[in-house]
Amino acid sequence: QVPLVESGGGLVQSGGSLRLSCAATGFILDYYAVGWFRQVPGKEREGISCISSSEADFSIFYVDSVKGRFTISKDKVKNMVYLQMDNLRPEDTAVYFCAAGAFYRHCLSAEFGYWGQGTQVTVSS
Repeated sequence: QVPLVESGGGLVQSGGSLRLSCAATGFILDYYAVGWFRQVPGKEREGISCISSSEADFSIFYVDSVKGRFTISKDKVKNMVYLQMDNLRPEDTAVYFCAAGAFYRHCLSAEFGYWGQGTQVTVSS
């Protein structure tokens, strides 16, 4: 059973918006650090946003390329984590993954042990 499931990807025009959702199965997301990553063929998985667990000092990370455009948030009641993506650009096209781990320091994929299967985001110019 996949512990995390992403949804909300799709095809959108440049300048448009999408909201990605990450749902957890069998554990409480708020107790974990959660990250959103993206990957394009031939490149390494890139950490784009991470949020700390409720057990740690509060912190949020955004990679420079998405600052001011993407927003990560948690819904404790629904046990979900979201990534609101606004002003999308063609270079945002990738498969997006959510991941959970005990904590993060640098929002790197090696810091996370639970992964979803990914959702495709395609931004047309």
